[in-house]
Amino acid sequence: MEQARRECILVEAARAFTRFGFKKASIDDIARKAGVAKGTVYLACDSKEDLFYQVLHREVRQWQNDTARLVDPRKSADELIETLSTASLTSIDDYPLVKDLLFGKMHALLPSWRQRLDELRSLGLATVIEVLRLGVRQGVFRRDLDVESTAAILQDLQIAVLLFRGPDLADILPLQRAGLDLVLDGLRTRKHR
Repeated sequence: MEQARRECILVEAARAFTRFGFKKASIDDIARKAGVAKGTVYLACDSKEDLFYQVLHREVRQWQNDTARLVDPRKSADELIETLSTASLTSIDDYPLVKDLLFGKMHALLPSWRQRLDELRSLGLATVIEVLRLGVRQGVFRRDLDVESTAAILQDLQIAVLLFRGPDLADILPLQRAGLDLVLDGLRTRKHR
């Protein structure tokens, strides 16, 4: 299948899944909106679940790429963590399927896909892990830092702030900064505290 047609199917599927949810989104409607036959959709995927996974994977990659563009290795890693945190909070509404994934809604919807969904969720950690490793190399963060676990904790901190404080950035950004200050103080070497 040609890439342009496949991309069109994924774009229309993303719109349908975002608007109607997984269960109510229709392959017939996705095909019609993409201007292809229903069978053509199934050339791009094995099942509705597989199409959903491909759409979600695509959206996670886009979200991750948007934040990765902000990484400048000439800047201090603790400053970069704050930049990434703010950027991901301010852009998460642009990626509603990613937001649902991070909040665990996909796990309830597709419990048999738990491992695959966890892998997608961890894709969103790649840039943070890269910055944490940079911080260790810069001497800003402790050498014994478990970067994968720390990245997961930082992601959970953001989810908690969004979940419990709502979407109003004026409310959540100060809270996010306070949480980051606490975490980053534990990550920094004594010299950088």
